[in-house]
Amino acid sequence: MSEACRGSGLWSKFNPVTSPERTASDPYMSAKPPEAPPIKVAIVDDDEGIRTSLAALIKRAPAFRLVGDYPNAELALKEIPQRIPDVVLMDINLPGMKGYDCVQKLKGQLPQVQFLMLTVYEDSESLFNSLKAGASGYLLKRTASERLLDAIRDVHAGGAPMTPQLARRVVMFFNQPAKPDSPVAQLTPGEKEFLDQLAKGYAYKEIADRMKISIDTVRSYVRTVYEKLHVHSRTEAVVKYLRG
Repeated sequence: MSEACRGSGLWSKFNPVTSPERTASDPYMSAKPPEAPPIKVAIVDDDEGIRTSLAALIKRAPAFRLVGDYPNAELALKEIPQRIPDVVLMDINLPGMKGYDCVQKLKGQLPQVQFLMLTVYEDSESLFNSLKAGASGYLLKRTASERLLDAIRDVHAGGAPMTPQLARRVVMFFNQPAKPDSPVAQLTPGEKEFLDQLAKGYAYKEIADRMKISIDTVRSYVRTVYEKLHVHSRTEAVVKYLRG
């Protein structure tokens, strides 16, 4: 190309790399990959030092945004529904209302919010009360910062983070055989199969098709199972069956 062309500005106009027209209009030159919105996090913990440390950790992490921190369940119940976080870090031993009771109330209002219990308690009762209340994960407060941030990402993505030891307790709990004197032990094989299908979320018509029985037989199972387990709803029946 001649020097005249270079000096006249034609070079920059037709140069595929430096042309302003190309960089302004070419999506391959100007488009940036969309960034995921930050994960909104709320903290509920009565220990001011721990709450402050957790808040500082979330504020420092670029992929997260702190939307509130609360010293008790009562304030959390009032404020969290107005701010709607993605994930709530919840202590168990709060003054007044327990953390898992707070989770149960909030989960009823905000089913889309994920709750990650962050506690010093490793006992099975606290673990199962939290999971039954609607928590999706359970970690100890001594968890390292990076592991905690990974757990928040995990629970936000649909996971259920907890330590291997706690996860094993859950598995062992559901693997326990029914006690001989428990109502579950009195169920017939057909009734147990019906409850297995019920626990998987199938509707009565689907259960009838899968078990190759009539819908009237399914209704009969409903009546006898409810009577034997002393329950009044599908959820109660499934929970009692799984617990043995």
